[in-house]
Amino acid sequence: MPYSAPTFSIRTTDVFEAWFAGLQDRVAQRRIQARIDRLSMGNPGDWKSAGSPVVEMRVDHGPGYRVYYVRRGTIWVILLGGGDKSTQQADIRAAHAMLARLDLE
Repeated sequence: MPYSAPTFSIRTTDVFEAWFAGLQDRVAQRRIQARIDRLSMGNPGDWKSAGSPVVEMRVDHGPGYRVYYVRRGTIWVILLGGGDKSTQQADIRAAHAMLARLDLE
């Protein structure tokens, strides 16, 4: 019997795109992109709740990068933003505020 892994569409916000493009650490960019690629295949890796329904993807590199996202069923994931351990609490608040403003339908 063939095995079929779930796949998720990844959607991003302008805030995430600006944060990701502004990263000076190219190794971090590659590692974060690899994690996003794995997330699209259903493998979230190291994560924890950042207050339902926001999830924090933890990237063990440099200052401890974080990517905040929301899953909607098996269809898509929205990357709300990113940061590192030093800005974690503000980033979580910003992700929740952004989620409240997004039209997810």
